[in-house]
Amino acid sequence: MAKSQVSLKNFKRFRHTKLGFFLEDGVFGANDGIVSTFAVVASVAGAALSPITIVIVGVASLFADAFSMATSNYLATESSRDLYARERGIEKDEVESRPQSEIDEIRVILTQKGYVGQDLDAMTALVTKNKKFWVDLMMYEELGFAPPDKRSAFQHGVATFVSFVGAGFLPLLPYLFLSDDSSGVFFWSVIATGLALFGIGALRAYFTGRNWLISGAEMFFFGGVAALIAYGLGYAVSGIVR
Repeated sequence: MAKSQVSLKNFKRFRHTKLGFFLEDGVFGANDGIVSTFAVVASVAGAALSPITIVIVGVASLFADAFSMATSNYLATESSRDLYARERGIEKDEVESRPQSEIDEIRVILTQKGYVGQDLDAMTALVTKNKKFWVDLMMYEELGFAPPDKRSAFQHGVATFVSFVGAGFLPLLPYLFLSDDSSGVFFWSVIATGLALFGIGALRAYFTGRNWLISGAEMFFFGGVAALIAYGLGYAVSGIVR
């Protein structure tokens, strides 16, 4: 009898997308990009400076902050993977140097999962037969470490940079396309900021399956609170230094 050719590729789910791996990077980057840029716009606009000054300061701050956040994400991802590799190496050494103790720990873990009697014995034998799976299971159940995803730290950094810049430009758009009436342009910057927060929040629903209205409102609320704090501080400081 011929062996059946089974592949995970045969079990694709509807709307399944690998872009979901970058959802965390995208949400962090977009939210911080919008709020950070709006904070700059609000503080500079509060000082009654010209629209061109707002654009120059906003763009400079946008790219500097985007690069800083992208490199921070890159370094954090690299550090997390180095930590995982170190802890996994220790766990692997323990499995090889004192296997019976580690087998006992696997039995405790499986017991907590509901296995008893012959099922417990069979599962323990199966798990400890595959050393890689054994170590991976110990890493997750004993230490709380999930394996890092296959995307490189560089890819995560790029995703953060792109989302930060792409979303962060939105509060600046009114200053690029509208007249020099600063108060009126700032009003549209506020609108653009609110729409951007809600839109990006709603977009999360494509990956998470949640209600898009709730997802949008959630990000609008938290990002809006941060934007209000930024505006309030900018307005207060500009009033002091005038």
